[in-house]
Amino acid sequence: MRILIANDDGIYSPGILALAEAASQFGEVRIVAPDVEQSSMGHAITASRPLTYRRTPIADFEAYRVNGTPADCVALGLFHWDQKVDVVLSGINLGTNLGNSAWHSGTLAAAKQAVLFGCRGIAFSTPVTRDEPDFSTIKPYVQKSLELLLPEKDLSLLNVNIPVDAKGIRWTRQSLRHYDGKVVPGTDPMGREHYWFTVKPVEETEEGTDRWAVDQGYVSITPLRLDLTNEEELDKAKSRVPL
Repeated sequence: MRILIANDDGIYSPGILALAEAASQFGEVRIVAPDVEQSSMGHAITASRPLTYRRTPIADFEAYRVNGTPADCVALGLFHWDQKVDVVLSGINLGTNLGNSAWHSGTLAAAKQAVLFGCRGIAFSTPVTRDEPDFSTIKPYVQKSLELLLPEKDLSLLNVNIPVDAKGIRWTRQSLRHYDGKVVPGTDPMGREHYWFTVKPVEETEEGTDRWAVDQGYVSITPLRLDLTNEEELDKAKSRVPL
């Protein structure tokens, strides 16, 4: 099995090495990742300039760095591996990707780009505090998740979030909790104005969602899809305003 690994935290992130080490038990691994951090980049692609693809060995793994986005990395990684890749893994992201973060996550964008190219994509994330995660405690559940998911070829796009000291695995749906947006003004040390954009939840977490599972100490696995069509509203629109 050929396994391409990308991320949005950058080529030197400890999370990508931990994922590569876990994935190496299942097949041949190659790493292609951004040369700098690209967190919250979403599914941006670079179309206004050329990209570079530079060999950058990580531990004992064949690895390359790209001066582009996570989606760029997957595109170039698949191109240079002759499109013969069985699965793209993204992560392990330093920070969870739960609920609405699926819209702007660069980690998930790498997995989604794989699906757009006809390959499977699985994103991995874990919570962080002030300290770097202890990946030795997380990797056993990365391996368990891979053992569960790799044989299931019908599951094309998956979002996996692994809490520290996980106590099990749960299948979940995406949390759709609503948020209040808030702009917080401030000044930098030179007295220049700047702004922080932050959000706070206005609804409780629903049982059975990705956020609920991680809050309860479970690994959350959420099958996703690229088709954003709201089928219920589409049916209503057809009945109300037929063309």
